[in-house]
Amino acid sequence: MKTFNIQAPDEALRPLIQEKIDNLNKPKGSLGRLETLVMQICLAQQTLTPSLAHPCHLLLGGDHGIEREGVSVSPREVTWQQMINFTKGGGGVNMFCRQHGFHLRIVDVGVDHDLSQVPGIINRKIAFGTRNFLHEPAMTEEEYIRTLTVGIDLVDVCHTEGSRILCLGEMGIANTSPSSIWMSLFCHMPLSECIGAGAGLNAQGISHKQAILTQALDRFLSVDSGQLTVDSSMRTVDRQNAPQLSTVNRQLSTDYIIRYFGGFEMVAAIGAMLRAAELKMLILVDGFIMTACALAACQLYPEAQAYMIFGHCGDESGHRRMLDALHAEPLLSLGLRLGEGTGALCAFPIVDSAVRMMNEMNNFDNAQITKYF
Repeated sequence: MKTFNIQAPDEALRPLIQEKIDNLNKPKGSLGRLETLVMQICLAQQTLTPSLAHPCHLLLGGDHGIEREGVSVSPREVTWQQMINFTKGGGGVNMFCRQHGFHLRIVDVGVDHDLSQVPGIINRKIAFGTRNFLHEPAMTEEEYIRTLTVGIDLVDVCHTEGSRILCLGEMGIANTSPSSIWMSLFCHMPLSECIGAGAGLNAQGISHKQAILTQALDRFLSVDSGQLTVDSSMRTVDRQNAPQLSTVNRQLSTDYIIRYFGGFEMVAAIGAMLRAAELKMLILVDGFIMTACALAACQLYPEAQAYMIFGHCGDESGHRRMLDALHAEPLLSLGLRLGEGTGALCAFPIVDSAVRMMNEMNNFDNAQITKYF
């Protein structure tokens, strides 16, 4: 399996960061969330002068075998059609990347269509969509490792260009289905509480989706439970009651869950997040699917979360509960459910404001203002 050397930020710098924040010419604590946000950023970058240089956005595309079971209102051809649309600048992600100055890379990791000759799409295709996890693992171990490597390599290119902040988005019809199962397994929640409307299912569609995913999860737990320690009655990975499970075996168990259900675009995002954290880059996390990827990444390497900024709480059922499980406080709550990374991009100006506060505001001494606290 791939391994990463992700270090939690050194807390020794915290008092100096706090002193600088408190000496900016403002009442102590008066910039609220911006102050806690810039503390996180400064710790992640280990500096008193943080930077958001060369922001990059990775838009990762892939299709899912489970889509064949009718779990999404959108047909799978929408994935490749939208990928082409992105190359023409017509998507929500294009608009927000232009607005906020992000370098957008559109990447085919596993779309069920030949996009190799489409200008503007980076071809890193692993396969033409994953297998149907109702019947078998979505990807092999070899495919899983190759897909993680796609994310790693993409981040290395961004980092070489000087990027200090990475945003991630996805395009993959039916990818709320693996996200819901990951949420159930990793957050110790009944699957029924993790399933929502996705791109717009009605009540009957949600009921069908729940039936299919329940069947898939039941099969996984009955056939493949030798790969991990589980509490089958709750359909969750039972970590609290399995202290004998070694760190290595826990990682193997998590890796197995990720590749059994995940999409190529999702696993590439996990690889990108872990590599970005290893390089101490900031990671802007988007909605339900990207939060599920962040959850999976943190199951493997909890230290990675220190580098993650959660952009918004979306409209998909369960997203707030997933954020709560991560003890993550999103910057925005706009009811978005588009994906593509749009919610995270919308949150970028707040991150920018926090950094500008730290770098551009005067302090009491220079402004010759009496410090009254």
